[in-house]
Amino acid sequence: MSHVLVSRPLYTPEQKQRRDATAWTLVQGILAPVQFLVFLVSLGLIGYAYTTEQLWDLALASVVVKTLVLYLIMITGAIWEKVVFGQYLFAPAFFWEDVVSMGVIALHTAYLVAWWQADVVSLQTQIGLALAAYASYVVNAGQFLYKLRLARLAGVYPQGVTA
Repeated sequence: MSHVLVSRPLYTPEQKQRRDATAWTLVQGILAPVQFLVFLVSLGLIGYAYTTEQLWDLALASVVVKTLVLYLIMITGAIWEKVVFGQYLFAPAFFWEDVVSMGVIALHTAYLVAWWQADVVSLQTQIGLALAAYASYVVNAGQFLYKLRLARLAGVYPQGVTA
């Protein structure tokens, strides 16, 4: 007996039209790889600082930059979701991605609080929070890439975007 996974399309025809017509789709398409690049640079700086015991200030500040880019992509993503689906977050097509995004934001925000309170929060705790935030980001990015792949396979890929 074969099992077939049946799911509803990501977008109705009207949602697809709104998605393709809004500039927020392009904004998301630009910010996502920018955020990933910032993540890679920051992760590299953390690895360098960990192995050499140098540039800790730069490594820790890079996590702040990554967090600010995350906030930017989350705000613009919520606007995109409102334009396309009529609600700022938790639209059925991206419900679980948004749920995990809330955890990603919480961990990044916890890092910011720890970084801001560096006089009472140990370096190990700060790095632990940063790495937990980054691990959750990788999971969330994977969710979105998977959803983008599904959209592409279903033929509802945004105009001008390729995989």
